[in-house]
Amino acid sequence: MTIENTIAEHIQKAVSVLYQSEVGIDSIVIQETRKEFEGQVTVVTFPFTRLSKKTPEQTGTEIGEYLKEHIQEVIGFNVIKGFLNLSISDSYWIDQLLNNVLNEGFGQYPANGKRVMVEYSSPNTNKPLHLGHVRNNLLGYSVAEILSANGYEVIKVNLVNDRGIHICKSMLAWALFGNGETPESSGLKGDHLVGKYYVIFDQEYKKQIAELVEEGQTEEDAKKNAPVIRQAQKMLLDWEAGDPEVKALWSRMNSWVYAGFEQTYNQLGVDFAKYYYESDTYLLGKDIIDEGLEKGVFFKKEDGSVWIDLTEDGLDQKLVLRADGTSVYITQDLGTAQLKYDDFKVDKSIYVVGNEQDYHFKVLFLILQKLGKAWAKGLYHLSYGMVDLPSGKMKSREGTVVDADELMDDMIRTAQERTEELGKVDGFSEAEKADLYNMIGLGALKFFLLKVEPKKRLLFDPNESIDFQGHTGPFIQYTHARIRSVLAKADYKTRILSNHSLELTILERELIVNLSKYPDVISAAAKEYSPAHIANYVFELAKLFNKFYHEESILKAEDTSVRNFRLDLAAATASVVNKGMALLGIRVPSRM
Repeated sequence: MTIENTIAEHIQKAVSVLYQSEVGIDSIVIQETRKEFEGQVTVVTFPFTRLSKKTPEQTGTEIGEYLKEHIQEVIGFNVIKGFLNLSISDSYWIDQLLNNVLNEGFGQYPANGKRVMVEYSSPNTNKPLHLGHVRNNLLGYSVAEILSANGYEVIKVNLVNDRGIHICKSMLAWALFGNGETPESSGLKGDHLVGKYYVIFDQEYKKQIAELVEEGQTEEDAKKNAPVIRQAQKMLLDWEAGDPEVKALWSRMNSWVYAGFEQTYNQLGVDFAKYYYESDTYLLGKDIIDEGLEKGVFFKKEDGSVWIDLTEDGLDQKLVLRADGTSVYITQDLGTAQLKYDDFKVDKSIYVVGNEQDYHFKVLFLILQKLGKAWAKGLYHLSYGMVDLPSGKMKSREGTVVDADELMDDMIRTAQERTEELGKVDGFSEAEKADLYNMIGLGALKFFLLKVEPKKRLLFDPNESIDFQGHTGPFIQYTHARIRSVLAKADYKTRILSNHSLELTILERELIVNLSKYPDVISAAAKEYSPAHIANYVFELAKLFNKFYHEESILKAEDTSVRNFRLDLAAATASVVNKGMALLGIRVPSRM
């Protein structure tokens, strides 16, 4: 039981004894004491004044005296207006460090028996992954790891968009202009090769539009009549009809893309338990449309198209099946949602998708609830903002997209330059240097994208992200390496403190208090599906340790008990930094 839980239970007793009243545990507000006041734990006493019929100061003093008398860990208190600040004994914080924080399982909640699915990445097979996909993948992976640390059984899935007109555009351009080029003959990754032909299609399409406009067609007509767009549309119809040549080309080019994606995922450090493919799921959902018609959830218009009226829910009417019986996106999403539930019977299902799809998911979830799907209450859209670069927005069709592979390579190169400038690789082998540059470059990228709340749009500055002194991944990585260096010099193996009656300095106590918060931080991160909680917590922890390191001697401490305690404290900090960064998908070095 935490000190906060103990205090809350005793406040209930105090209110009963002092004021002959009852107070619910949920109405007791306990928070960290502000730095300018003495104490570590603060109780907000305003809610109890209606029971005490006294001022907040008098109420706080009476409750403070009760707590000091009945809780041995409470050794003093002060009251500032409606806030009761409690001082907790040093022995409690030392026990926290030794019996909790230093334990291997600290921060890992026991299994809660619930299963959650996290769907992320969801790429198109007509181009490589780009910076926007990087944020998506890092968010999805990190949220999955955080939920796992909170006791959930997590299934990571990837729904691949491998069919449609955009896929046919790449296929057609390769068939027209590719001359049999392959990843092997070109030296390009498969996804890059296919993406190259997506750009070529767009260039040819624009050229043909311009020619038709010059011949007298309106731009709108020219866009419809350009030969390449008509050929792409025919190719899609042939694919849907099962044409063997088109299917063979589709399979071949998709296999190139999947091999390329796998390399990117491996370097990014993300993984999936299952892949779903739109080519398998795009016909799903029609049974659900029939079910909805029977239940009166959907209605047919005169032309035979099927709709749902969501105007009473503040939305609008939504088409769910075309008049010719063909699906729209929402149709297959209804079917895929049912398929995923049937496959895994999950309690929660999280869709990691950009905020441009906010409306789509509102509609999707509402329809499933109206259809009486009990599991629909567990659906959640983890909506995130776009990523901009200092140079501006990205456009895939024009080939100006910020490629994920190139971005990662650039980050690793920059990490190498910065690290060598600072002289942090003396005595490293070439293999160790390469691993360190990879760790720092990707750590910088991941931390910068995850430290911002998912809903916020962000500006990614590669140079800022790799600053060893800033609010960055490399700063935290360097702090971890510094701690490991201190422990190595002391030949530290495992906890060594035997004296529990030390008197703590302000910084020692502050560091333990912060370390003790780690389980609450990962719990909050899981509730809000926000890795930013962990990123910013670990940064503040690293910052605090650096202050402690500069102001309190560890290895040169004169008292052996103090030295041993500070080594334990350093080891605990390194452990929590390592665990927190791992939840962000970031590795930390043992030396730099």
